[in-house]
Amino acid sequence: MTAAVLYGKEDVKIERVPIPRVGEGEVLVKVEVALTCGTDLKVYQRGYHARMIVPPALFGHELAGVIEEVGPSVKAFRRGMRVVALNSAPCGMCFYCSKHQENLCEDLLFNNGAYAEFIKIPRRIVEANMLAVPSDVSFEAAAMVEPLACVLRGLHESTPEIGDTVTVIGAGPVGLMFIQVAKLSGCNVIAVVKRDAQVDAARKMGADEVVQITHVEPVQAVRALTPDRRGSDVVIEAVGRPQAWEWAVEMVRKGGTVNFFGGCASGTKVALDTNRLHYSEVTLKATFHHTPETVRKAFALIAEKKVRSNDYVTGEAPLSNLNQVFQHMSNRNADIKTAIIPGH
Repeated sequence: MTAAVLYGKEDVKIERVPIPRVGEGEVLVKVEVALTCGTDLKVYQRGYHARMIVPPALFGHELAGVIEEVGPSVKAFRRGMRVVALNSAPCGMCFYCSKHQENLCEDLLFNNGAYAEFIKIPRRIVEANMLAVPSDVSFEAAAMVEPLACVLRGLHESTPEIGDTVTVIGAGPVGLMFIQVAKLSGCNVIAVVKRDAQVDAARKMGADEVVQITHVEPVQAVRALTPDRRGSDVVIEAVGRPQAWEWAVEMVRKGGTVNFFGGCASGTKVALDTNRLHYSEVTLKATFHHTPETVRKAFALIAEKKVRSNDYVTGEAPLSNLNQVFQHMSNRNADIKTAIIPGH
């Protein structure tokens, strides 16, 4: 089969590799679509991911497809079923799983290889985090379950209430999802963006106000949009930049919550005003990954057409063009997600 293999920093080769053989409880999926995302772009640019992938390795993690083969003892799935398989599954037995923090599982099993004609789904993911896709849900829509599940968990952990003002810093795919689900949750949403195309995208996803950092000083501009300039109830940083982390703390109101959702590069340091944090009772949180519960909530939103793929998937390309797609993404173009079609 043809697959993308990550060898290091900006070094992805499209190669012929053996089709994986399935074992007990495993499933082989013919990939119909694999979506690009910010995490894969970071992996491409850095050449690795500390938790998920060590090169050389098959690459990509947002996918949907059709079951090609099922291994022994697989009961819930059969050949020909349309499915979405998540990129991880918890063990269900460790301390963190017992605390309903499956995303922090001591033995969290990751699976990569979506940018390929076929992908093998390990038994644990088959049992915990693979879902059948109805015929009226497109493969592109189903493949969005993973990032949406992460976003839903991030918003839930930030505890916004109906009518709260939520500021989202960033308008990449994840930032736009935060804008959309915060609006669906009954919040007033302020989007903080950089590029012109992101202004329109943020408004399309439901942002009530948009602050463009190339035109104004973002902290004061956001506070000016809140009652008595007190700041936002919740601020979500969805960029992964130290400066944006610092902005988030200055944008939130007394007693508010900041969610550092965007992961900065390893070793990054951020300077925060400890006096403001202490005397304003600011809650600082960071959320990582998804859980089986948020996976199912995300899938329900997609199945109900409340989150639609045509709002996010802005292009399509064959697997052979994957390097060009990532180079294009590196240049900060207006595309949100590109659907990679391995069979083309």
